[in-house]
Amino acid sequence: MTPLRLVPRLLRVAAILLKYQLDELVEGAHLYRPLKLVRPFFPGTPVDVRGLPRGARLRLALTELGPIFVKAGQVLSTRRDLVPADVADELALLQDQVPPFPGAEARAIVERELRAPVATLYASFDETPLASASIAQVHAATLHDGREVVVKVLRPGIDKRIARDIALLHSLGELAQRWHPNADKIRPLEVVAEVEKMLDNELDLQREGASASLLRRNFASGVDLYVPEVIWDLSTQGALTLERVRGVSADDIAAIDAAGLDRKYLAEKGVRLFYEQVFRDNFFHADAHPGNIWVDTARVDEPRFIALDFGIMGSLPEADQYWLAENFIALFERDYARIAQLHVAAGWMPSTIRLDELEAAVRTVCEPYFTRPLSQISIAELVVKLFQTARRFELTLQPQLILLQKTLLNIEGVGRMLDPEIDIWAVAHPVLRRILRERYSLRSTLRDVRRRLPEWIHTAPRVPELVRDALRQVASGERREIADPRALLQAHEEARRTRRLLACGMLGSSLLICAALVGTLAPRGLWPAVVAAVLGVVAFLAGWPRRNA
Repeated sequence: MTPLRLVPRLLRVAAILLKYQLDELVEGAHLYRPLKLVRPFFPGTPVDVRGLPRGARLRLALTELGPIFVKAGQVLSTRRDLVPADVADELALLQDQVPPFPGAEARAIVERELRAPVATLYASFDETPLASASIAQVHAATLHDGREVVVKVLRPGIDKRIARDIALLHSLGELAQRWHPNADKIRPLEVVAEVEKMLDNELDLQREGASASLLRRNFASGVDLYVPEVIWDLSTQGALTLERVRGVSADDIAAIDAAGLDRKYLAEKGVRLFYEQVFRDNFFHADAHPGNIWVDTARVDEPRFIALDFGIMGSLPEADQYWLAENFIALFERDYARIAQLHVAAGWMPSTIRLDELEAAVRTVCEPYFTRPLSQISIAELVVKLFQTARRFELTLQPQLILLQKTLLNIEGVGRMLDPEIDIWAVAHPVLRRILRERYSLRSTLRDVRRRLPEWIHTAPRVPELVRDALRQVASGERREIADPRALLQAHEEARRTRRLLACGMLGSSLLICAALVGTLAPRGLWPAVVAAVLGVVAFLAGWPRRNA
C-alpha cells in the first residue's frame, strides 16, 4: 500500500484517538499536530467517556477502529513490561466479537476448501454460527456417523484485509518509533511484529488443528484436561472440523456451583496443568482466558477442564526452559543470589553486570511480597515486576517468555476466580520439583545420550578437525599485537580457558559415548555405564568456565 493511500486511514485513526481524548498519543506523533487546528470539526467526546480512565478510553478507541486494532490491543495487554498496569488491565478486556458473515458464504467456503458439497461432507450443517470473531466463525454440524462437530471457517477476504491493516499498523509504528518521546520503552515496531506473527498463525487453521492434536496427545488420558479431536479428513488451511464439546466457562462460578463441583480442587488442578504444559511437555496453551478454558460439568467426582481455540500456542527453547524452571525454584526458596546468577548464566543479561547489585534489586522486589500470607502472593505479578526491574540491567527476553508471562497471569486469574484463597505457591512448588526431578534425572540423561548417540557417532570423525581449527583460531588470537597489557593478560586467560574447555569437552564426550554404548550393548551391566556417565559429567564441569561474582 502506497503512503498516499494510507493518509486517509491515518487521519481516521487520529480522529478517533482525539474523540476519546487520547491527545497524548496524537501529539506524540508530530505529523498529527496540525490536526489541533481543525479539532473543533472532529466529533465531540461522548459524555459517558469523559470521566473514564485512560486505559478504558484506549480500549473503546481500539474497538471502534476495528478487529485488527483489537488484536493489536490484545497483544499490547500481554506486554506488561512495556505498558502501565492500568492500561494493560483494560486492554485485557478487549473482545473481538464482530457481526457474523452470512452462513451461505460459510457453506461455500467449506465446499471450496474441502472440494465437495456440504451434504456429502456432513449429515447436517447449521448456517447460523455458534460464534463469530474477527478472523473466523464457528458453525455446528453433524457427521454421517452421528458425531456432533463444529466447523471453523475463515472469513472471506480476511487475508487481504489483514494485509492492509498490517501495512497501516507498520506506518503507525514507524511514526511512533520516530516521534514518540517514550518509543524506546514502548517499542512499537516490536509490538506490530508480534501482531503480524500472531495473525499469520491464526490464518492457518491447519496449523491450529496440528496444535490441538499435539495438546490432545500430551493429555491423552483426558482426566485433567480434555482436548477435542481434530477430524483431519474434513480440515484444511481454511476450514477446520473439530469434535463438539460442552461445558461452561471457567469464570461461570454459578454454573460450576450448581453442578456440585469442588472449585478448590479444580483451581489447584488448573495451576498444576499450567506447570505440566510448560515444564513437562514444553507446549502450552497461550490464550488461556476463561472463554477458551471450559469446565466439564458432567464429571462431578473428577472435574476437568476443556481446552478450546488453539491458534496461539507457546513453547520455549530447551535452554530457556531449564533456566526458567531453576529461576522459579529459586524464587520459591527465596534464594535471591541464585536468581541473579541464573539470569547471567542463562545469557539473559551481560556477564559484566554486578551480581550483588542485581541480587539487591531482586530482593527489593520480592521481600514485600513475602510479608503477606502465601495465599495472597501472585507468582505472575511477582514475575512481571522482576522482569521490569531486570530491564535496568539490560535484560534480554525472547517473545516466548513474554507469552509465558501472559499465560501465567491468565492461569492465576482463573485459579483465583475458582478459589480466592488458593495458595498457588504451595501448589506449584512440589509440581515443579517433581517435573525437574524426573526430567533431569540420571536415567533421563542416559536416555537422552542413547537417543543422540547415532548423531554423535556420525559427527565423531570430524571432531579432530574441528578441534584443530579452534586451536588455530586461539593461536592466531594470541599472536595479535595488543597494546594494552591488561587486554593481553585477558586474551591469554581466555585462550587458556578455551583449551581447557576443549580438552575436558572431548574427554567428557568420549566418556558419555562409552556410557551410552555400554548401556545399549549391555543393558544389564548398568553400573559401568553409570560410572562412565558420571565421569563424563565431571569432566564437562571441570572444563566449564568459572564466573567471578
